[in-house]
Amino acid sequence: MRTVETLVGGEWVTSGEWIDVHDPADVRTPVARIPALTPKDVTGAYDHAERGFAVWKRTSPFERARVLTEAARLIRERLDAIAADVTAENGKTTAEARGEAGKAADFLDYYAGLARQGYGTLLHDARPDTRTHTQREPIGVILVISPWNDPLITPARKLAPLLAAGNAAVFKPATETPLSGLHFARALHDAGLPAGVLNVVTGRTAELEQALLDDPRIVGITFTGSNDVGNRIRRRLADRNVRFQGELGGKNASVVLKDADLSAAAKAVVAASFGQAGQRCTATSRVIVEQPVYEEFTAHLLAEVEALRIGPGSDPATTLCPLSSPRHQDSVLDAVVRAVEQGATVLAGGAADTDGERAHGCYVRPTVLADVTPDTSVWREEVFGPVLALRAVDDFAQAVDAVNDSGFGLAAAVFTRDLESAYRFADEAECGQVAVNTTTTGWDVHLPFGGFRDSGTAYKEQGDEVLRFSTRVKTVAVHFGA
Repeated sequence: MRTVETLVGGEWVTSGEWIDVHDPADVRTPVARIPALTPKDVTGAYDHAERGFAVWKRTSPFERARVLTEAARLIRERLDAIAADVTAENGKTTAEARGEAGKAADFLDYYAGLARQGYGTLLHDARPDTRTHTQREPIGVILVISPWNDPLITPARKLAPLLAAGNAAVFKPATETPLSGLHFARALHDAGLPAGVLNVVTGRTAELEQALLDDPRIVGITFTGSNDVGNRIRRRLADRNVRFQGELGGKNASVVLKDADLSAAAKAVVAASFGQAGQRCTATSRVIVEQPVYEEFTAHLLAEVEALRIGPGSDPATTLCPLSSPRHQDSVLDAVVRAVEQGATVLAGGAADTDGERAHGCYVRPTVLADVTPDTSVWREEVFGPVLALRAVDDFAQAVDAVNDSGFGLAAAVFTRDLESAYRFADEAECGQVAVNTTTTGWDVHLPFGGFRDSGTAYKEQGDEVLRFSTRVKTVAVHFGA
């Protein structure tokens, strides 16, 4: 088992205690250990971030771009090793892990480009001999809290834009999956990021929460995770002038209309539902099918599910990886049991997979549930696993109503050959991301990302929209007349 240090103040440091990192494909033996930092260490990280920000905000945007571009190059150069650690600590397949590492580099490249662009606007002024403009400035020290399910893409999505804009960061990766984020930090460090601009706090969140959230130097917090934790952070910030960007839960729906290509729709739904074992905020977890094609579509769907191959992410034949931890495996299985108790019928899966070596991992068979009503908990509550609920409706209007009958509003898709239905759906679905004839997952780095309702806050991620969170606007008027 190897020991991995963390980055604080430009140095790779350890602590007096360690936390083991486990492979969810086989939890018997740890794959690495990381430092368990203390609250005092967290305060020290903010000290370094404060000093780092003073340097970085005055650093040329062209130098910032150079650092991000070089970090992207290093990630691509180290892609095999990084992907291996993503798989080892998270469980996702090698193909998914390699895609995640490549996308992390893309984020760095994209925001390196934005760092070079204009940062303000020239405005007309009613006063004579006066020129007025706006300029965007970094806001300061930002706390970044990322989840275990996308341990490399999420830090990249958050850190690349805020660093490009000139901010500094204290970054708390998920305790279960810290290795991926540390790879990202190492690439930036090796690319020449000044000391203190990025500080990585590893450790047990419960022990560090007060020091992480209550430091007076925080000007913004960007968080991806559960609604319970996100809302707790939001309440904690209620009387402080701290920005909060939250990417929270989802209960994403795909609609299959009667004129759809049912085979293509089934393939897309299975990819969206069971990729990463359903552990994506944008994963499809509800499927709404027009009644005339319900049975035929279900047959296509079950055939695609049957073709999935369960196994460790390191096996090239695997198409369905383990869940992230024994605790999460238990929560997903509990959700299935509760659904059955409420009247749902299991068409596929519905249990753990304990065959052979899989007995030592966190595997759940791909599960499809029928006879699900709007009152069934699995229809409304995020499961975050390989569980898909089916429901038939009479027509397009009922389908849209079913999509919108949710407290969440992250992503939705419709499968249809009718252009009018496609555009009507795009207009009427109460979601931040809408797809037509494709999956609910897989948005590119330059496309704004985020949900409505309880799926997140008004600050979007990705694209240039994210700069609204990590920059502030200053208006400057210059009078040049006598």
